[in-house]
Amino acid sequence: MVDKILFKRKKIGIIGVGNMGQTILHGLLASEAIPVENVFIANRTPGKIKKIQEKFKVRSFDNNEELIDFCDVVIIAVKPQDFSGCIENIAGAFTDSKIVISLAAGITAQSIQNLLPAVTQIIRVMPSTPAKIGKGVIGYTLNHGAKNLDTFIESILSPLGYVIQTEEGELFEALTVSCSSGVGFVFEFMQYWQEWLEEHGFEENIARKMTVQTFLGAAMLADKDSVNSIEELQNKVVSKKGVTSSGLSSIREMEIERSLRYSFEKAVLRDRELGKQVN
Repeated sequence: MVDKILFKRKKIGIIGVGNMGQTILHGLLASEAIPVENVFIANRTPGKIKKIQEKFKVRSFDNNEELIDFCDVVIIAVKPQDFSGCIENIAGAFTDSKIVISLAAGITAQSIQNLLPAVTQIIRVMPSTPAKIGKGVIGYTLNHGAKNLDTFIESILSPLGYVIQTEEGELFEALTVSCSSGVGFVFEFMQYWQEWLEEHGFEENIARKMTVQTFLGAAMLADKDSVNSIEELQNKVVSKKGVTSSGLSSIREMEIERSLRYSFEKAVLRDRELGKQVN
């Protein structure tokens, strides 16, 4: 077990401050889980570093090697396609005292271990963008050398939303697709909602507000009601031969569920393809 006070003293370095790196950075600093003076960043684009520094008031390093040498925990937030190329250039800077956290989809802990043979403590984390506001679903998995770091990693991640530990493999793939990529799926449906309302005469800003409030209200209602299943909550909205029932019948006739499941499975296959690029 890692003492919660001790973890606050650790220096956290983030390599890559794209969308996901910024999501983690924003969530950590907004929650005050980590003191801002203990957070450091590095990125291959100097212009982006300057913008992030101005926005978050964090310190940066000119190169990844300096960040790795200085920090106790290194969060690698580069895209899966760029992961291998990034790590191969800096692998020699890592020692066995470093804790490595990877945000890359598809790339297993064993693949990371192969790229970083000196590192024994590897944690894979899959966040979702609502972590920016403390409402994300964040999954993580620990390799054998990091098994005693569950309290530590949850102390870092819990301010970002609902944290769940899983084993690598099918469970972690399902979490990645449904909860991280899944936010994109939800936004896709929200676009349909808004566009339909606009087609029926509502102004864009009003249609957007109506859509967001409908999804938010349904989600909060489900969150507050721990007794009824989601199906039971749906039944409370549906009257026999009513308006909702008619619409739902059409959805089911068009096999929307089947299409969504197929889309999820396609996303899982892409997750596996990304992993093979490193293996």
